[in-house]
Amino acid sequence: MTGNLNLSLHHSLEPQRDHVEICRQMVGETFAWDMSRALELALLRTFCVPRISAILRQTGEFVHRPQKRYDDTGLILGNILKWGYDSPEGQRAIARMNRIHSHYPIENEDFLYVLSASCYEPIRWNCQYGWRLFTETERQSLFYFWRAVGDRMGIQDLPESDEAFAAFKQDYEDRHFAYSSDNAEVGNGVIRLMQHWLPAGLGWLVPIVVYALLDAPMRQALGWSNPLPGLEWTLRQYFRGRRWLIATGVLPRRSGFFVDRPTRSYPQGYDMENLGPVPDAEVQPVASASRCPFMRMRSFLKPHTSAS
Repeated sequence: MTGNLNLSLHHSLEPQRDHVEICRQMVGETFAWDMSRALELALLRTFCVPRISAILRQTGEFVHRPQKRYDDTGLILGNILKWGYDSPEGQRAIARMNRIHSHYPIENEDFLYVLSASCYEPIRWNCQYGWRLFTETERQSLFYFWRAVGDRMGIQDLPESDEAFAAFKQDYEDRHFAYSSDNAEVGNGVIRLMQHWLPAGLGWLVPIVVYALLDAPMRQALGWSNPLPGLEWTLRQYFRGRRWLIATGVLPRRSGFFVDRPTRSYPQGYDMENLGPVPDAEVQPVASASRCPFMRMRSFLKPHTSAS
């Protein structure tokens, strides 16, 4: 019933004008669990580019402090998603993100790619595993939302249309996806992090399932093996059953925002100005000053009643 209510609300909303509110509903209410999984895979997708993963490996965050790195990014981007990029909370989060990024040498094209992964990996996930398909309004809202965030980050050459942005993403991957040891080390760091989220004795399931959820170009770039025979089919059947259970109301949909509950790294709460690898004065630039590309989110937050 809630899903039908969301659909009816969208009839009165327009993507270019109302994308902040539409995305807030998608991330915090309608597709909270699905968006979480999709954005975790978007994170892995950025590791398939050697010049991105090289910087991430040199920072040491995903090797030595993966949970903190995960939580810091989730809190920063979660504030942007929950409150909107032009809200006081969103502006503080973007300012903090830009300050962290300023220590690292990242090309504008790489920023665009990370932005595109955040936009289109949720769409790919939704097509394959979502409990219902995105409406065209929801899909277009993702484009307008992430394009606006990119504009406020100072990213140049932002595509003017959804079609152009999707084409850029595919062309970038064709040109830059390639295996490197940096890809593998950073990607394996995330796998180890996910293993720690499960009860003792179940961590071995993480790589088996993750490998089956990735496409072949990602597995090749990360140096990971093909999934076990039949596992991809089994997962499709599982998500097909989940889709039916949610659509009929038998299985409740998870809702809520990541920023509204304690994280593993900050059980007593967090200060936006303290999020990031280390205090700014201690950061040693990897090369020339610029910005870091990692824009992952884990969003998943508790709904808020006011407009973003």
